Amino acid sequence: MTDVDTGVPDVLKTAESWRGSGRSVALATVIETWGSAPRPTGSHLVIDSDGNFEGSVSGGCVEGAVVSEAVDVIESGKPTTLEFGVADETAWQVGLSCGGRIRVYVEPVA
Repeated sequence: MTDVDTGVPDVLKTAESWRGSGRSVALATVIETWGSAPRPTGSHLVIDSDGNFEGSVSGGCVEGAVVSEAVDVIESGKPTTLEFGVADETAWQVGLSCGGRIRVYVEPVA
């Protein structure tokens, strides 16, 4: 689902639609950033129990780790907070473009 005005995926509408169709869903939200981060605070990623996702909280290995954790959150029903940080030298390899750190809150959507 995309925002009519911007053409950008509306992750919260997608989460609502997926839940309405009976899919188990988790929502990941960037809650804090330090230094350089590819996505701002408030960015979302919606994930279903099969690992399908829409939106973005970072990119690279970080996004893969968030999807994996989100599947666990769906199964357990318990939210979690994840923190990712990296030195400038290895930043591009994991998807944090210029170093920095991010915290991501992952919660099941009821």
